[in-house]
Amino acid sequence: MGRELKRIGAPFRQPEWSALALMQTPELVREVHAHFLEAGASVITTNAYALVPFHIGEKTFNEQAFKLAETAARLAREAVTAQQAKQSSKLTVAGCIPPAFGSYRPDLFDASRLSEILSPLIEAQAPYIDIWLIETASSVEEAEAVVSLIKTLSSRPVWLSFSLQNRASPDEPLTLRSGEPLSDIAYLLSHVDSVLFNCSQPEEMESAITITRQMNATITIGAYANSFSERKRSHEANALLSELRDDVTPERYLDYVQTWIAAGADIVGGCCGIGPEHIKTISAFVGK
Repeated sequence: MGRELKRIGAPFRQPEWSALALMQTPELVREVHAHFLEAGASVITTNAYALVPFHIGEKTFNEQAFKLAETAARLAREAVTAQQAKQSSKLTVAGCIPPAFGSYRPDLFDASRLSEILSPLIEAQAPYIDIWLIETASSVEEAEAVVSLIKTLSSRPVWLSFSLQNRASPDEPLTLRSGEPLSDIAYLLSHVDSVLFNCSQPEEMESAITITRQMNATITIGAYANSFSERKRSHEANALLSELRDDVTPERYLDYVQTWIAAGADIVGGCCGIGPEHIKTISAFVGK
């Protein structure tokens, strides 16, 4: 969402990230959803990722978060309704549940504030969404707490997506951003409808899918990678814009996606830097 908003000229800066367009030009948020749907996406995610104090500040969060999250969900639903009139295949709105304390920062997780931050986002989006998508979970503790909170507030299906450390070598152990081994998520798999991996480099996804499939033969598994150029972020997620890789073209990204599907992925898509042109290429392949 964020990079496509920036590409089409929507208001876009740090620390607000994708929330700025929601505040100032909501019609452009709907336009971006339409771009992905027209490219063949069957699931779109509400533009609620940056609606946390980490990005918009405590004051704006307290005053506007509920209304902004409601708007984000409504815009996604409107885009799906418009596209659904043109096609027969089912389209899904995923309600974004963002990291409450910032991307890649398991060290900042504060269970005592989790409900205060996420409950307004859940309650505001609930009337418009089909599923919940917990995005960029960086630790087992965070994932467990967010899943539990959602289940106390909603009966919608829950998709849980973890972010992985980008390894310098495929010989290194695969871990969450917290450093915990991927095997530590095993007990959570029976508590969610799908498990995914996102906002990590595309090279990491095949191994994550393979390991997860070995842990659970029946769960739905998905992956949606980013195209950030750095393997290890050296700045806060709300400070600077990460550079994007030049080599992750739609055709190259499809090569990665095909390995994910071969490894057992049921859901494939894109995160930061993966645009409608990538989704169009994937959709054409999947639809063959």
